[in-house]
Amino acid sequence: MARAFLFVLDSFGIGGAPDAETYGDLGADTLGHIAEQCAAGLADRPGLRAGPLSLPHMQSLGLAEAAVNATGNLPAGWSLTSRPRGIHGAASEVSRGKDTPSGHWEIAGQPVMYDWGYFPDDGPAFSDELIAEIVAEAELPGILGNCHASGTEIIARLGAEHMKTGKPICYTSSDSVFQIAAHEESFGLERLIALCQIVRKLIDPLNIGRVIARPFVGSAATGFDRTGNRRDFSVPPPGPTLLDQVSESGHRVFAVGKIGDIYAHQGVTDIRKASGNPALFEATLKATREAKDGDLVFTNFVDFDMLYGHRRDVAGYAAALEALDAMLPRFAKLLKPGDLVLMTADHGCDPTWRGTDHTRERVPILGFGPGIAARNVGVRTTYADIGATLAQHLGLPGTGNGRSFL
Repeated sequence: MARAFLFVLDSFGIGGAPDAETYGDLGADTLGHIAEQCAAGLADRPGLRAGPLSLPHMQSLGLAEAAVNATGNLPAGWSLTSRPRGIHGAASEVSRGKDTPSGHWEIAGQPVMYDWGYFPDDGPAFSDELIAEIVAEAELPGILGNCHASGTEIIARLGAEHMKTGKPICYTSSDSVFQIAAHEESFGLERLIALCQIVRKLIDPLNIGRVIARPFVGSAATGFDRTGNRRDFSVPPPGPTLLDQVSESGHRVFAVGKIGDIYAHQGVTDIRKASGNPALFEATLKATREAKDGDLVFTNFVDFDMLYGHRRDVAGYAAALEALDAMLPRFAKLLKPGDLVLMTADHGCDPTWRGTDHTRERVPILGFGPGIAARNVGVRTTYADIGATLAQHLGLPGTGNGRSFL
């Protein structure tokens, strides 16, 4: 029995979702638009990057071919590989919504076929009754925000008032989420975590997917910065996932980054926290060195979404992709015969798109490992094919959703 590795490049969509128009995202294409901007010289940034988007290792696996599968279009400045050396293709999402839990759970074999609860787009996001419950149970002087907002923007705008009043900053987005930002020192990280647990319990009847703790540091004079101590409090997946099957078979599931939080820690045996893609990569290397036959190493590379997609930073997104691509050979050297690596995404977040939210897109499938035969797996009708493939690779029965492409 060999090992399995699953890397989610958070928000790295490749366009072409058949239901994109339903979500207001017809034409969104994270990879395609980044490549287009880079090829036109619009993503050059002194000291960061310049020129066409260059992902030689992912391109050698068949990323260009995957993009053509998804949209029919070749990313600008790229050419097809004469002989891709990896598994390559794309997948459409069947889950409702375009958020993190839906994408991740579907990847692991549990599509979300029900509607999430959402907070209103216009006016106050949270009802007076909910705020009163939160304030009373958490013994707060009140809250700030109560609106749809970008996290960095609302912290910059309300951070000083938060520190002065002790009122946490509460906001939401187009996702099914309740976010709480608070200063790690003046408010306290442990107090923020406890507050999120209270809110999680109070909003369960509303079917909200996640409560997210967004701690930050700094001051009005120096500026505010979010820290790596983010926590997500998610509802559990709707059924057993690939993670549950691996752990119940007596093997380890290394959850690197926010994976443990996304799955409400179900099926996770080893939690490896890290902040930022470089640190997440190093944590992945460490887990790889420890993993034995039958184990799953599952990493979410969050920077693409959190730092660049939502902030509509094309140059930053491109540079982060190029940096991760350059790291891959270090990881590949640790692989053993029979290991299977699958790289994908959970949704899109096109940095050229209107607004600041996720975009409904197909996601890439790139696979490799010693002895793993290269092939084009086409466009899969569900992300769950990824989990089904890894389950078959590990000799597990799968969840009943998805079809292996091995």
